[in-house]
Amino acid sequence: MAHFDLPQEQLEQYVPVLPEPPDLDAFWAKTLADNDGFDLRTKADPVANGLATIDTFDVTFAGFGGHPVRGWLHLPATRTGPLPAVVEYLGYGSGRGVPHEKRLWACAGYAHFVMDSRGQGRDTPDPDTATGDVAAPGFLTRGVLDPERYYYRRLYTDAVRAVAAVRAHPAVDPSRVAVTGTSQGGGIALAVAGLVPDLLAVLPDVPFLCHFPRAATFTDQPPYAEITRYVKLHREHAATVMRTLSYFDGATLARRATAPALFSVGLMDRICPPSTVYAAFNHYGARRAMPATGKQIRVYPFNDHEGGGPDHEVVKLAWLAARLEESQSIPARR
Repeated sequence: MAHFDLPQEQLEQYVPVLPEPPDLDAFWAKTLADNDGFDLRTKADPVANGLATIDTFDVTFAGFGGHPVRGWLHLPATRTGPLPAVVEYLGYGSGRGVPHEKRLWACAGYAHFVMDSRGQGRDTPDPDTATGDVAAPGFLTRGVLDPERYYYRRLYTDAVRAVAAVRAHPAVDPSRVAVTGTSQGGGIALAVAGLVPDLLAVLPDVPFLCHFPRAATFTDQPPYAEITRYVKLHREHAATVMRTLSYFDGATLARRATAPALFSVGLMDRICPPSTVYAAFNHYGARRAMPATGKQIRVYPFNDHEGGGPDHEVVKLAWLAARLEESQSIPARR
């Protein structure tokens, strides 16, 4: 394994032109408004997790189209007053797992919500899987000929509604909600950062779903290779595919973000090439004139898609604690 992308000094200055459809904001405003018509219908049932210090709840809320989406809500067993919360989105092809699997943020004193990914985990099906179009194996090309039917329209909407569901929980301070995720989860977190205007913080690790035009032509690793495989067989749809993807590019949506952000990147990452991560980082908050101090990136020069791993979790815990301290003077939303 070796460095294969741009040198770091060039990555730091890499601000590519991102294809942005003229109706991008209108598309997402309508998508979210249409789904606002569905009551969240959130329920949270306590479950046994075998842990002495964390209480876990099996949560169901109404996501895109009113479809039921599952998740685990972890709360510190000893708690007083509304808690700050972290909503976590998951990597490609994985679901929420078993109750005790992801618990870092609850151990640190936060309400921690782990959202299942529709069609990827075992507990949340995707009722809209049948688009009528062919697709390459995986999720990247499901419905890719039409933004209205594209898989990530449903998943991103689920992710936005997950924030709303967490904010509505009585154990949560709705003014102090952060989002995080690794790989696909990091890309979803960036999308949510651009679609939800009042988050506490955003922590995307080695984010996927960013700078599609470069990713699809620069790496032959899955999942981006699904796009290449599809267009290789359906050459006549190449422009249509790229147009659809432009509505869901995490780097483009991240330009609209307002919350402070901590990114991570592995400079030997062949799954999510460093230039695609830097495209998102360098564009982050650009539409909102975010100051340079509002975002940081932690670089792991000799790491692949694992990024900083547990060492970076230490960084994230300290960074979010600092953001939380800064927020103490902001009145809670009620």
